Amino acid sequence: MKTHRFFSVFLLLILAACLLAGPASAAEVPDPASHAKAALLVDANTGRMVYGKNEHEELYPASLTKIMTALLTLEAVDGGQLTMDQQITATESALEGLAADGSTAGIQAGEVLTVEQLLECMLIVSANEACNILAEQVSGSVDAFVDAMNEKAAALGCENTHFVNTTGLHDSQHYTSAWDLYLITAEALKHDDFLRICDMKSATIPATNLSEERVLHSTNYLISNWRALGYLDSRAHGVKTGSTSDAGHCLVSTAAEGSLSFISVVLGAESVTLPSGGTQVQSFSETSRLFDWGFENFSYQTVLEETELVKEVSVALSKVDHVSVHPAADVELLLPKGTDPASLERTLDLESPVDAPVTEGQALGTLSLSLDGEVLTTVDLLASHDVEASGLLLFGRNVRNFFSSTAVKVVGIVLLVLAAALIVWKLTVGRRRYRYGRSVPRRSGGGYRGRRRH
Repeated sequence: MKTHRFFSVFLLLILAACLLAGPASAAEVPDPASHAKAALLVDANTGRMVYGKNEHEELYPASLTKIMTALLTLEAVDGGQLTMDQQITATESALEGLAADGSTAGIQAGEVLTVEQLLECMLIVSANEACNILAEQVSGSVDAFVDAMNEKAAALGCENTHFVNTTGLHDSQHYTSAWDLYLITAEALKHDDFLRICDMKSATIPATNLSEERVLHSTNYLISNWRALGYLDSRAHGVKTGSTSDAGHCLVSTAAEGSLSFISVVLGAESVTLPSGGTQVQSFSETSRLFDWGFENFSYQTVLEETELVKEVSVALSKVDHVSVHPAADVELLLPKGTDPASLERTLDLESPVDAPVTEGQALGTLSLSLDGEVLTTVDLLASHDVEASGLLLFGRNVRNFFSSTAVKVVGIVLLVLAAALIVWKLTVGRRRYRYGRSVPRRSGGGYRGRRRH
C-alpha cells in the first residue's frame, strides 16, 4: 500500500514538473545540423533565417558553385542572348583542365547539344564540362564568365564569396558561405526553368552527333533513390549537390509542406559508416533533420490585421484634431509555435502632427515588429479617413510661411537697411544742405549791417 502511494505521488510530481516547464520552445530543440560545418534554414516566403550555424564562414562549396553558373546562363536566356533550344558545339578549350575523376556527362569536343540539355547535364549529374561549354557561349571565355560570376555575387550582396572556376573543383581561393549560397539560390529560383530542371529525378538526352542516348539520374538522394536508398524526402525539391575531399558533402535544397516553404544549405558534412555497416551521407540526413525541425517548430500567425486602428495621429490646419492609422495589409509572420503575437515589440515611426488635408489611405508612417531584438517586418500605416483642411487656418499658415521664408526675410532686411540709410542721410547730409545751401532764406532789406547814423 505504501509503495502504491509513493508511486502515485511520484507520478504527480512528474506531471507537475511537466506543466510548470510548459511546451518546449524551438530554441530548446537539439541542434538539427550538428554534423555539418555550416548550415542554414530560411523561410522561402520572407527571406527570414530561422536557423543558422556558421552561416557567414568562408567554406569550399564544391559543385554548389554550379547554381551560380546556371543562374548566369538563365539570365542570358531571359535577356535573349540564348534560347533553351539553341544548339551549342562543345570546344576543346571547354574541356581543358577538368579533373579526370570529376563529375561528367561524357560530352566530347565537337558534340552538339542544346542549352537545355547542357543545363540538365550540369544540374542533374553535375557535369563539369557542361559548365565550361555554357560559360564560353555566354561570355566568350571561361575566364570572362568567372569574372561575371564574381560581379553577380557582389551585386547580390555576397560578402564572403570568391569564384575562380565555373564548376567548384577545389581551389584554395574558391570559396563562399552558407548565407551567400542562399542569396544566389534565391535569385536562381526566380527562374522557373531552374527548379524545374533541379527537381528532375532523371532526364533523357537523345542521341547526338557523337553519342548514343544518355539517361541522366539525379545525384540528389532526397528526390531520387536511383543511386542510394533511405534518403527520399517527399517534402524536398531540388536543388544541388556537391562534394570534394576538401569541401565535404554539401547540399542546397528546398522543401514545402502546407503553407510553409524553406530553403536549406548544408556545408561540410561527412559520409560516415553506421553500426549496421552501411554508409550515411550526412548532407542529406542533416538536411532532412533541418526540415523536420523547421516544420515541427514554426508556423505562420496573423500578427496584424488591416482593420486594426493602431494609433491616433495629431492633425494640424483642420477643425478635426486627429486621424487614426491602420496597417496597409494583414501581416502574417513565421514564428516559433506558441509565440503570442502580443509579445512582439512594436516600434512606431509616425509623422505627427500631420498637416491637413489628409486623404484616406495616405501613408503617415510605419510600424515595425520585433522578436528578441530582431526586426521581423515593417508595414506602412495608412490614414483611415479623409480630413479636410480649414481654409482660415490654411491661410494663416501660408501667411506665416510667407513671412518666415528666407527670401522674404532677406528682402525685409534690405528694406530696413535702406530705411536706416535714408534716415541717416536725412539727419546728416539733408540738414547740412538746409543750413548752407540755397534753401536758406535771405533776410529782407540791404545787406549792410554796420552802425546806423543818427
